This record gives sequence, C-alpha cells and structure tokens, in this order.
Amino acid sequence: MLSNFKVVLVETSHPGNIGAVARAMKNMGMNQLRLVSPKLFPHADATARASGADDVLRAATVYSSLPEAIADCRIVLGSSARDRTISWPSVTAREAAGKWVGRSGEDNIALVFGRENSGLKNHELDLCHYLLRIPCDPEYSSLNLAAAVQVVCYELFVASGLEYPSSIGDRGDEPLATAEQMEGFYRHLLQTMADIGFLHPERSKSIMRRLRRLFNRAQLDTKELDILRGILRFSQNHNLK
Repeated sequence: MLSNFKVVLVETSHPGNIGAVARAMKNMGMNQLRLVSPKLFPHADATARASGADDVLRAATVYSSLPEAIADCRIVLGSSARDRTISWPSVTAREAAGKWVGRSGEDNIALVFGRENSGLKNHELDLCHYLLRIPCDPEYSSLNLAAAVQVVCYELFVASGLEYPSSIGDRGDEPLATAEQMEGFYRHLLQTMADIGFLHPERSKSIMRRLRRLFNRAQLDTKELDILRGILRFSQNHNLK
C-alpha cells in the first residue's frame, strides 16, 4: 500500500545512516529506497546498522543526481527544517500522510532528505512541490537523518491503516462478563468482606458503590471474574479455619 512512496537520500556521508534509514523504513512496511551520490555504498556499516533490513539495502537504487532519482515521481516532498526566503507550500509529515496515503493511486511520491550536516540546497528544494516539515521544539529542531525518516514513515504507516497483531500475551479473546455474572460477583464480594470483618455496616453501601464503579470501569472478562471469585473463596475458607 505504501510502495508508491520513495525515500530519496541525497549525498549521505555516513553509510551507517543509510542502514539506519533502511531499518526505519522496514519497521513501517516501506521498502523503496533511492540514493543520490552516496559517499560510501554499499558498505559494511550500512549492513550492520540495517539490523535485518538487508533486503531494503539490496533493492536500493543509486542515482547520480536528484532530478534523475525523482524523474518518475508526480509529487515531490523535500524535508527541510529551515524557512526559505521565498514563500513555499509546506506540509507536516502528518498532513502529508493524510493528504496522499490511499488517495494517489499508483502515482509515485518522493520523500527527499538532504545531507546530514546541511540538508537540501536551495536548487534541490526548487525541485520539490512541497516542503516537508516535522514539528519540533523550536529551541532544538535538529533531527538525525534516520529519526526524521522514521517519523515520516510512521505517519504514513498509521494513515495507511496497516496493522500487525501483537503476539504478546492474550488478545482479549475471553467474552466480557454478563450483568448477571457481575451481580453474582458483587454479592460474593459483599459477603466475603463481611466474613473477614472488613465491612462496617454503616459504610457498606458507599464502599460497594465505589467498588462497583471500579470493577465496571475495568470491564472484566469471564476469566478475570473467575480469578477474582477464586480469591474470594480462598479468603472465606481461610477465615473459617
């Protein structure tokens, strides 16, 4: 879905930064990397920093000039942290994602990033339809190359609606407890608190009201409810001994 977005790096000086950009892109489901006159590429540092995104590096295309790299692109966005003396259309990364993700068909869109130390030159920005901005603290707005690419790719990924399910823990597959099950739990809870001497008769209503509010907010599922009722049964049995 994001294959029409091309990340274009101009005269990157450190090969490790190219690898870090490849990693940032792959994190967000992107793989179209174009390099304009990189100082050193391919290079072991690029591969090391890619950390598994070697396929993005292998598929990267090297060009001798920016016009050549963006020749097949209908929309060109140039990343820039500085203002131009001449007014130029600009969009934030989030605005760009909302504007073009899923709405551009097969049109190629270039995301151009400049040199690590000086960014894009004016004549390179002249080739761009929009300046691409990442809102930052104005007192320190300098992002490293891979970080800038990561932010832009993240916004595109989110706007695309792509989702990858988490494999950590359960996924909430248990059904939520019914109203009847919750009422049974509240009766059990009230009885247990009375059995262990926790509940004061004059305060039972206000305490139960607060506990209801607490557990209702949690929206317990049936498995969680079974665990809580098991704790209550244990407390009652232990108190009887």
